[in-house]
Amino acid sequence: MKEADQTTEEYILDRVAPLFNRKGYIGTSLSDITEITQLTKGAIYCNFKNKEDLALKAFYKNIEFVLSPMAEGIRTANNAIDKLYAITGFYRTYFEWSKVRGGCPLLNVGVDAQHVNPQLYEAAKETAAQLIGNLIRIIEKGIEHQQVKPETNAPLLAGNIYAMIEGGVYLSMLNDDPNYLQNILNVIDEMIEQLKQK
Repeated sequence: MKEADQTTEEYILDRVAPLFNRKGYIGTSLSDITEITQLTKGAIYCNFKNKEDLALKAFYKNIEFVLSPMAEGIRTANNAIDKLYAITGFYRTYFEWSKVRGGCPLLNVGVDAQHVNPQLYEAAKETAAQLIGNLIRIIEKGIEHQQVKPETNAPLLAGNIYAMIEGGVYLSMLNDDPNYLQNILNVIDEMIEQLKQK
């Protein structure tokens, strides 16, 4: 049911974003969308240009939903090392939390949309690049403020950390077992400990 202060577009996205995340771009039909929103096709397309527009906005809604707590943890951490630990701390709860919404939206869209929706696929690639870019900046700031060892290769380390996390997420989701992700986070925490400038 629509909240009093909610626009129709916000209402549709709130209802449809988890659906797209669970069923994918191809798997989500217009009848699925009208059923879950209890709106007509005309009402849907009065607020969105087409299914591609709705899917793209739903993807960003899902990304915001799953990543905003991590962003808050990073923002409130005092230094680069604590910010890196805030990232691994966030991902320690990620398996159960994102499962409720149908899994990791970045992973889902990256696989689902690659050959069927180039715009959605590019949005997933850009989001991954932003996440790696944020990691690079945290590490570089740490080097600048003498919190991280100066010889650290920030782009290489950031890419490796992100690849390890996504690999852990993938295997945990695939096997319905959070231990894959937890184990890789333990390895990353050890790497972070080794980064500290003594």
